[in-house]
Amino acid sequence: MQTIDLRSDTVSHPTPEMRRVMAEAAVGDDVYGEDPTVIEIQDYAAELLGKEAALYLPTATMANTAAVLTHCARGDELIVSKRAHIFLYEQGAAAQLGGVNMNPLEVQFEGTFVLEEVEKAIRADDPHFPRTSLICLENTVHGRGGTPITPEYTAQVGALAKKHGLKVHLDGARLFNAAAALKVDPKVLAAPADSIQLCLSKGLCAPVGALLVGTKEFIARALRTRKVLGGGMRQAGVIAAAGLLALREMRNRLHEDHHTAAILAQGLADIPGIVVEPAFIRTNMVFFSLPETINGATFVSAMQDKNIILRSGAPYFRHFRIVTHYWITPERAHYVVETMREYIMRHQGETAPASTH
Repeated sequence: MQTIDLRSDTVSHPTPEMRRVMAEAAVGDDVYGEDPTVIEIQDYAAELLGKEAALYLPTATMANTAAVLTHCARGDELIVSKRAHIFLYEQGAAAQLGGVNMNPLEVQFEGTFVLEEVEKAIRADDPHFPRTSLICLENTVHGRGGTPITPEYTAQVGALAKKHGLKVHLDGARLFNAAAALKVDPKVLAAPADSIQLCLSKGLCAPVGALLVGTKEFIARALRTRKVLGGGMRQAGVIAAAGLLALREMRNRLHEDHHTAAILAQGLADIPGIVVEPAFIRTNMVFFSLPETINGATFVSAMQDKNIILRSGAPYFRHFRIVTHYWITPERAHYVVETMREYIMRHQGETAPASTH
C-alpha cells in the first residue's frame, strides 16, 4: 500500500498532468519579466481575485513577508492574530527583516477578531508609539482548524481599516478551501483586502510556488521586495506551469477533500476514547485527541508501520491534526479509521467492533 500522509496538505505532490505541463512549459527570464508562463499565471490569478495584478514567488512565507515589507515602513506596527501563521510560523520575518512590530490579538473561537479590540489596538498619532499601518487576516484560519471566514466579516475588517487609513493583507494560503466551504466566489473573499497571498503547494497540489495579488502600484513595489528577498527566478515557467494548472482545475475539487475530512471525523468520533473537535470540521482539517491510556509516540510509530504518517506536537502528546488532500481518497480515509480503531480497542483491552462502512 502507498503511504497515507496526513501531516499536512503540503505533502501533496504534483499530478501526472502537472508533470506533463511542467515538461512542456514555455519559458523565459522572469527577472526580465519575459517568462510567458509566469506572466500567464500572474494575469490569471489577478483576474481570479478581481484585482489588477499579481506576482509569482517561490513560497507563501516569502509572499507574506513581501506583502508586509511592501505595506509597512521600518518602525511601523501591524495587527495580527496570536494564532496566525504570520505571527507563529514565519520566524518573525516582519521584525527580523523589516523592523516591523507585530501586535498580536486574541481571536474568538471561530478565528475572528473582536472588532472593538482591533480598533483599540490601532495606535494614536503619538510620537511615543509606532504607527499602525496594516491589519493581517487569514482565511482559512490556520490556528482555528481551517475555519473559513465569511465575506461579511472580511468586509467589516476592510471598512475598519479604511476608516483609519490602514491596509489589509489577507494570508489566503487556503483561500480556495474557504471559497469551497462557503460556496462563494473567491473574488468576494478577496475584495476587502489590499493584498492577498495564495499558496499553490497545499491542497492545489503544485510542487512549489505562491502568488501575491493586489493593485498594479502595490505589485510594482512588491517586485522590488521580492528581489531583495532572493525571490527573483529565471526560467520559472517550469514550476509556474504546475501552479497555473492548479488554479484552473484543482481548486474546483477541494470540496472533495472536505468530504474526506468529514469521513475521517465521523469515523474517529465513533472510536471509544477518541475525542474529535467537531466544530472545526469545516474544510480539510480534523483535530482529535487519543485516550489517556494511549502513548502518543507509540501510536505514531504503530500507524507508520501501517503506512499512515501522522504528526503530533511532541513525542508524548496525544493531540493530532490530520489534513486531507488530493491523494487522500475516501477509501484511504476508511482504512485510516479502521486501522486506528483496531489499535485503540486492542490497547484498551477491548475487541474492535465491526466496521459500519
